[in-house]
Amino acid sequence: MYSSALRSVQRAAQRTASMSTSSVSAKSLTIGLIPADGIGREVIPAARQVLEALSSDIMPARLNFVDLDAGFEYFQKHGVALPEQTLAALKGDCDGALFGAVSSPSHKVAGYSSPIVGLRKQMDLYANVRPVISGAAATASGQKRAIDMLIIRENTECLYIKEEELHEGADGKYAIAKRRISEFASRRAGEMAFSMALQRDLMRQKVAASERTWKGRPKVTIVHKSNVLSVTDGLWRETVRGVYAGNAKYREGVDVEEQLVDSMVYRMFREPQAFDVVVAPNMYGDIISDGAAALVGSLGLVPSANVGDRFVVGEPVHGSAPDIAGQNIANPIAAIRSAAMLLERTGYASAALAIYRAVDKVLEAGQTKTPDLGGKSTTSEVTEAVCRLL
Repeated sequence: MYSSALRSVQRAAQRTASMSTSSVSAKSLTIGLIPADGIGREVIPAARQVLEALSSDIMPARLNFVDLDAGFEYFQKHGVALPEQTLAALKGDCDGALFGAVSSPSHKVAGYSSPIVGLRKQMDLYANVRPVISGAAATASGQKRAIDMLIIRENTECLYIKEEELHEGADGKYAIAKRRISEFASRRAGEMAFSMALQRDLMRQKVAASERTWKGRPKVTIVHKSNVLSVTDGLWRETVRGVYAGNAKYREGVDVEEQLVDSMVYRMFREPQAFDVVVAPNMYGDIISDGAAALVGSLGLVPSANVGDRFVVGEPVHGSAPDIAGQNIANPIAAIRSAAMLLERTGYASAALAIYRAVDKVLEAGQTKTPDLGGKSTTSEVTEAVCRLL
């Protein structure tokens, strides 16, 4: 399952210094913990518990944790969603961080801006990396398919720059939202997509052909809607294609295709096994990656990492789930896997792999499941089951 598909990602991370945000020779690893809102306060402590359960022979660095504030509830009390002291601690004291979830309101609140969006901008976390892996994903066609897909979402631009205007017209109110697509951001996302496609191919070569989920050459799918948004999506498409055209290594080793975002969603649910690495602008990537969680059964299983050149923030894909917050029934698996992704990105491959394997064993046994997966176990029970296997 998850660990077998990812086994050599960690090996590649050990070999590829450029993919690490800190030295594996460091004697300590300091992780900022930002639970934020709702079930974030339950799943981030669960992830910490798992990290602390790693033995010293698996995790050679001493783990330090820094508790940090952010979120809508913090904003309601203090008037700011992402305090300066949190940013200062991340920049000055931490090697990486874990972010829980945020309860951003659906309506405009004066002075409020999403802390995770702000965090991505302030820490230059320009790509959101979301693996979607399952040995038997349920597709819209009713068939079970093995999938090993990686979604790279550009993390800093698109409509999420949040420049919106409300106007009064002759026929009533109307709103305008600005969308930003730059060559710079598009190029960085494209570089990450093609380099990770090659890295994934390298890892697959270490695994017997019969055990590989993806059987073909590495492939990058560029998602856009340039048939309608010819300027913004046109620039995105041309820039990402330019990354491919300008690098002989990519041209020789990676296949490239394009997919309009609407047909991408359709094909992803009908034939998810057709995709290897998918790269998309911010909003499309957000929608696609959340939708892809349905293929593996629950948002509570899907991790992500917000990645920059010098910092990484692990973040479970699910939201703050206020309807179940405080009940000890939230699924901690996405947060635990996000913690493993953080270790993977900071160079601690063996420790990350140990967590992936422990989670896989708990899921395969099927005895300890939270309600979102049809079980009756608590957050604490699932966390403890993973820890026992470490």
